[in-house]
Amino acid sequence: MPTFWLVATLLALALVGFVIGRQRAIATAGGNAKELHSLPSYYGHNVAFTTLVPALGALAIWLLAQPVFIESRVSNLIPDTIAADDQTLGLVMSDVRRVAEGLDIAVERGAMSAEQSVALDAETTDVRARLGEVGVALGSEVRPEVLAAAQKFRVMTTTGRRAMTIVVALIALFGFATSYMKSHKDFRARNVVEKGVMTLLILAASLAILTTIGIVLSMFFETINFFKLHEARDFFFGSTWAPNFRGDSELSILPLLWGTLYISVIALLVAVPIGLFAAIYLSEYANKAVRSFAKPLLEILAGIPTIVYGLFALLTVGPMLVNFFGKGGTMGVEWMAGATSVLTAGVVMGIMLIPFVSSLSDDIINAVPQAMRDGSLGLGATKSETIRQVVMPAALPGIVGAVLLAASRAIGETMIVVMGAGAIAKFSANPLESMTTITTRIVSQLTGDTDFASPETLVAFALGLTLFVLTLGLNVLALYIVRKYREQYE
Repeated sequence: MPTFWLVATLLALALVGFVIGRQRAIATAGGNAKELHSLPSYYGHNVAFTTLVPALGALAIWLLAQPVFIESRVSNLIPDTIAADDQTLGLVMSDVRRVAEGLDIAVERGAMSAEQSVALDAETTDVRARLGEVGVALGSEVRPEVLAAAQKFRVMTTTGRRAMTIVVALIALFGFATSYMKSHKDFRARNVVEKGVMTLLILAASLAILTTIGIVLSMFFETINFFKLHEARDFFFGSTWAPNFRGDSELSILPLLWGTLYISVIALLVAVPIGLFAAIYLSEYANKAVRSFAKPLLEILAGIPTIVYGLFALLTVGPMLVNFFGKGGTMGVEWMAGATSVLTAGVVMGIMLIPFVSSLSDDIINAVPQAMRDGSLGLGATKSETIRQVVMPAALPGIVGAVLLAASRAIGETMIVVMGAGAIAKFSANPLESMTTITTRIVSQLTGDTDFASPETLVAFALGLTLFVLTLGLNVLALYIVRKYREQYE
């Protein structure tokens, strides 16, 4: 059974369980709902949850584990003569999956029976022509080993789907039956349902943590492989970034880190003052009509794709800066040779970050109790003095969080840097020169046909892990600042 219809069947069974579980509980109380321990709906929810949740959990685990199990079993059928390393094995397995998919399509369209698809022989049958009859295109000649592996892959996949359907259905029916039999007037359904919901909430909260741990570990192990091939001293303390995929690369993170921080600082110098002043105006000075119009208009900036900002930097801001700082421009001195520069990317990135600062700061400022404003005004302070000395200090922790979000967004930006700052990794204090960032180099190193066993490719994981540590450090610093200032106003 297809997964969609299996899930639909489980949902229907859970709905039926809700209805009859509720009815059975009322029936055991002689039709008087007041004699039930819990509300009638809790009995229905107990049957529905017990039917649905364990079955969906088993289905999710099965869908994740089955492909890994089948891949490991089928890959053992591929001889070393056609798959000498992991990269070649991956390409061969892609062919295996494509041929298996073609066999499935052929069986579905009636071009061959299931038995014929299993008995198909690559040495005596033109597999390409046979599958071409049903519109399945194969990019290369089908080898006997690949065909045998594809047949095994298809058989195991089909068997796995049938077993999955049976196991999930049995779990659902068992949960349905046991919870239905427990639907009695003395059963503490509310306690069971609330514990179940609490467990689901804990699992949902844990999922985010486990995902973060998984991402970090995946980068960590690849980073270890990188440092086995490349000297750590050169990566952390070198001064040159020059990958060439010939084994003599210089892969230092410092030029990339300098470009990342330089562009991010310029972006924050643009975004923080404008965004903060906009938030103060909208929350303290603007009337309802202006606020209802200006705030959504300002937040539109957050919804613009970053590629559009990159085009804006390349076609508008960059040429404008060249006209001002370039040869023959307003300044009369050629300080800027091209449209790509740190200043170009920083200014455009700052414009992109304005709604992150303004929207969050506006919400935080509005959360400051009105009684604090009234007390300050009652003591004779002016409106501007109240904002500076009462409202802003009280809202400072939230404002720090807004600035932190903007900083993290700036550090992780890619497209604006690619199109506005250039791709040159170097040390320079001149904001009118081209530079690049860590994220841009990560994309560059992982683009194209690359060997994931070379230091020039594995360095992307080391860069990503360093970027994660940098962002984590910003969070720790912001938490320290927030706690320090909170102590003064609590």
